[in-house]
Amino acid sequence: MTQWIGETFTSDAGWNHLETLVDIGDRMAGSEGERAAAERTRDALSDVGARNARLEEFDVQGWTRGDSEVRAGDTAQASIALPRSPDATAAGELVDLGYGLPSDFEEADVAGKVVMVSSNVPDYYDRFIHRREKYYYAVEGGAAAFVFRNHVEGCLPPTGSVGTGEDPIGDIPAVGVSKEVGSRLSRRWEGEEVEVAVEADIHDATSQNVHAELGPDTDEEILVTSHVDAHDIAEGAMDNGAGTAMVVEMAKALAAREEELDTKVRFIAYGSEEVGLVGSSVDADERDLDSIEAIVNNDGVVRGRTLTFHTHGFDALDAAAERVGEDFGHPVKTIPEQGPHSDHWPYVKWGVPGYHVMSETGDEGRGWGHTYADTLDKLEVRDLREQAVLLTELVVRLAGDEFAVSRKDPEAIAAALEDEDQAEGMKIIGDWPYDQ
Repeated sequence: MTQWIGETFTSDAGWNHLETLVDIGDRMAGSEGERAAAERTRDALSDVGARNARLEEFDVQGWTRGDSEVRAGDTAQASIALPRSPDATAAGELVDLGYGLPSDFEEADVAGKVVMVSSNVPDYYDRFIHRREKYYYAVEGGAAAFVFRNHVEGCLPPTGSVGTGEDPIGDIPAVGVSKEVGSRLSRRWEGEEVEVAVEADIHDATSQNVHAELGPDTDEEILVTSHVDAHDIAEGAMDNGAGTAMVVEMAKALAAREEELDTKVRFIAYGSEEVGLVGSSVDADERDLDSIEAIVNNDGVVRGRTLTFHTHGFDALDAAAERVGEDFGHPVKTIPEQGPHSDHWPYVKWGVPGYHVMSETGDEGRGWGHTYADTLDKLEVRDLREQAVLLTELVVRLAGDEFAVSRKDPEAIAAALEDEDQAEGMKIIGDWPYDQ
């Protein structure tokens, strides 16, 4: 029992793979770098003992960044385009809507204006509002352009995609600006005309998911997942090189415990998560969802020591995660609410039991994620190894014959989203899959 713990706590497999991923450079969806990262992940899974490691390709809307700027008066303020922004220029009166809450948009006339909103929500607000939700409130209101202001200090403009599954390219030009640039724009030019310009190359592209397996060849399976793509502006160490490194480290540990698995474990490192969960959506559409016992999706691990588990109202998953934490004397936190913003969601939304595994950072929002500062130096190898021990044990327990978790009806998932006030935002960005 204890040998595998010692081997995992001294293993370099995951960390070495993380270094490999961040050193590739640009891993944007559909890029050559994303392909290289997928190939190296395939090879790493094979090297640690997983079988049938392979790539499965799919088509994706490619988007390559060009120049962008916010021109105010006779100055050009630093910005970066939000991926899948259209290649376009628009001008209008600048209006700063603060947090960009639904009520802020309801109370403001944004037609023909350049709308600026913050990347966070206030402490008193009861849910997170995703960037795309704020973007489509601006679109619905007839705004000319969208400016996404970081709430984190440090001259770090944030990135993150716009667009929907049905229409991958957004409706109006969109850029990210740093907290400092946003404050300057609001102070000096609110109420005056500004121009937002985005240059982007939009093209057809190919992405891929990485697959490998361990355990018996059962019809049922546990999915252990991550995404291999990252935004092109940074190393993508936290988001989500660490998640893919975790999958490799878990595969190594599970290979040593393969005889304990009663259910097949499938590892998937998805492509094109950052542009709308494309890779996981492709896989979910092609897979028999009834065969999936549970999904353990790693997106945001290793950023802090305490693991967090979005459990989506599956009580058995909540209990299993807490029990592992108790057994190993390691801090974990379970969150029963729905979390519709990573690669578990294309499965969970139809009732598949699933975790979104992250880690606490002590900061609100993404912190350094989706900025130039998402770099390897922010992470600790000890956190990767410790969390790999806990997650490996969790998967062994999930894959055991004695473990059972009931699926949910999609109607129950939809009702939970309504109760948690998440449905409205999902509907406006085109992510509501249920009958309206």
